[in-house]
Amino acid sequence: MSEQDDAWNKRWQWVIAGGVVMGAALGVRHVQGLFVMPVTLDHGWSRETAGFALALQNLLWGIAQPFTGMIADRFGSAKVIFAGLLVYALGLFMMAYAGTPGVYTLGTGVLVGIALSGSAFGAVYGALSRLFPAERRSWALGVAGAIGGLGQFCTVPIVQSLMSRFGWVSTLVVMATVLIMLAPLSAWLRDRPSRRMPGDAPAQSMSAAVREALSHRGFWLLNIGFFACGFQLAFIAVHMPAYLLDKGLSAINASTALALIALANVFGTYLCGYAGGFMRRKYVLSAIYFIRSAAMAVFFLAPLSPASLYVFSFSMGLLWLGTVPLTNGLVSQVFGVRYIATLFGFVFFGHQLGSFLGVWLGGLVYEATHAYDLLWYGAVALGVIAGLLHLPIDDKSVEQLPGSVVRPA
Repeated sequence: MSEQDDAWNKRWQWVIAGGVVMGAALGVRHVQGLFVMPVTLDHGWSRETAGFALALQNLLWGIAQPFTGMIADRFGSAKVIFAGLLVYALGLFMMAYAGTPGVYTLGTGVLVGIALSGSAFGAVYGALSRLFPAERRSWALGVAGAIGGLGQFCTVPIVQSLMSRFGWVSTLVVMATVLIMLAPLSAWLRDRPSRRMPGDAPAQSMSAAVREALSHRGFWLLNIGFFACGFQLAFIAVHMPAYLLDKGLSAINASTALALIALANVFGTYLCGYAGGFMRRKYVLSAIYFIRSAAMAVFFLAPLSPASLYVFSFSMGLLWLGTVPLTNGLVSQVFGVRYIATLFGFVFFGHQLGSFLGVWLGGLVYEATHAYDLLWYGAVALGVIAGLLHLPIDDKSVEQLPGSVVRPA
């Protein structure tokens, strides 16, 4: 085998391993909305109780992401991913056997939330960003994201089938076991965080890189814009199944909708990552937010039917997680990849703050009004704002010097 063939095989090993890990981590998260109704009915809890646990999961994922990013940037992503999958499994076991809302929240909200920071976008995309050169980076992130989307798509019918045959408790145990079995794949994502990359400052410290990013206006605009993404996706993933049941559609309609989102996301994530290789990422991101808002407005205001649901789900799926490789790529484009996991972690906190509010307010508003109307309006408005905020981002690479000080944007 030639050196070129060997290098090509390694590249595919990296993106496949990263995609499978993300597919499992995000697939399990993607179907958690299907557990809200059976969990609350079996335990006699309110939707707000289950909604708060999932909202806390999203918030802690965001809070933990910068810190797991720092660990990955210092010690390597493989260790973080391995630990993240094991903690994820522990959280699912606690979710399955919890007898009180407090224990359920500890497993679902705290452990799974922290575990996602070490097994999903931040850790995997951080590793791939360092393993691939700049000219191949968009391709790698797009392919890994597409494989992850395929994993999410497969998770929905599998989980639905397991729940109908064995119940939700056994289904959670199966998912936890699968995550444990996938943990060794982290060995294929051994990056070299200490290695200097082209364009990175030879002696720039992590604290200097963080200060530099926090002084950049575009970094804050990305963070605020990503807030809208988190709000929209978390609200739909968690509350749309219950919303559809309230409107007279069936559980099969709801699970089919989630499956269509995941299926379309396979193509959408790859296409968005590919587009980021030859188009300005900030403009692609802006277009995604505008189109999302238009799709949500049409879906909510038009008469609801299985056909309109499936068209909406496929449309949203095309735009579902395409923002993540584009945002990650934009951060690495501006600030380099030496501390990409840390810096993306700070941006991702904005995403997860939005996710927390999308899930928590969904349950709170429903309990107060017995409807989700206000959340649909809010999600549409936030998408328009996010689209506008991405337009003025300065996406030129910053000048990085040894011992650089904070410079205004």
